[in-house]
Amino acid sequence: MTGVEPGSRRPVSARQSPWARALARALTRLRVRPNQVSVLSLVLAGLAGGAMLLAGRSAGAQSFVLFVFAAGFIQLRLLCNLLDGMLAVEGGRATKRGPVLNELPDRLSDSVVLVSAGYAVAGMPAVVPLGWAAALLAILTAYVRALAGSLGAGQDFGGPMAKQRRMEVMSLSCLLAAVLSGRPAQGWIMAGALAIVVAGSAATAARRTLHLVRELEST
Repeated sequence: MTGVEPGSRRPVSARQSPWARALARALTRLRVRPNQVSVLSLVLAGLAGGAMLLAGRSAGAQSFVLFVFAAGFIQLRLLCNLLDGMLAVEGGRATKRGPVLNELPDRLSDSVVLVSAGYAVAGMPAVVPLGWAAALLAILTAYVRALAGSLGAGQDFGGPMAKQRRMEVMSLSCLLAAVLSGRPAQGWIMAGALAIVVAGSAATAARRTLHLVRELEST
């Protein structure tokens, strides 16, 4: 029993890569549990959010380093999201509570990163609502996906702004903000990234909802 329903896994091409398989095998030999990796992803998201908050209130080299760290933590969070599923399914270490520890940290991680990005822009309080809107819409896209699965229509992981795309946008924005440390354009980079996530997540939720309705009506 894997504890994972067919079609419930996000299609990720990196899952088939040699480096990912080798890393998953190494973690399996070390007896690392997939649930531990899922929780670690939330810790890394918290570190990313904290680094962004500090970077937005710093200057010069300190701001640069913190934004680079934030981008790195976001990518490590995605790596954990990849490996926990591989350990559970390919490693045969899934548990009954695994789906809960897979989904909840994911939703919380998205919110921590996106809300923190809104608060990271010092002197631009209007960006804060963008961070909250991005977080709420990210949750909405996941809700529609899960709703489709619960109704037997199959989980829809399509975009244009699925989880990987959201985190790619935020990672890139952190790197650009690092390069622009100390310049007024730094705040606009983060604001623009959140606006892209808001628009893309709204489009994703709408597309998934329409797809779900068509699936239900065709049966």
